[in-house]
Amino acid sequence: QVDVVESGGGLVQPGGSLRLTCAAYGSIFTINAMGWYRQAPGKERELVASITSGGVTNYADSVKGRFTISRAKAKNTVILQMYSLRPEDTAVYYCNADFPGYSDYPGNYWGQGTQVTVSS
Repeated sequence: QVDVVESGGGLVQPGGSLRLTCAAYGSIFTINAMGWYRQAPGKERELVASITSGGVTNYADSVKGRFTISRAKAKNTVILQMYSLRPEDTAVYYCNADFPGYSDYPGNYWGQGTQVTVSS
């Protein structure tokens, strides 16, 4: 089975930075894509940023220029570097890993989520 493990959330002041790491364990195959989503209280889950196995990235308009998603050297691991954080970035951040249909564990997997709070 695949386990998606997130780390790096916490409390930060407005204007500060945080780095989130996500790793997908259990498959011998490389992911199609991995992405970070977030869900604030009373709101729907939304895409923050994603990256494909080929390195193509996609960002929500609200985070462009402030957040960067990248692949780590470790297999099936991505990093979300967040700068210039704002109170409206406060949410639970979830990582998603998508494995190809030919892999040992095809499909979409979610992590448990990590809380990011931006407050003074």
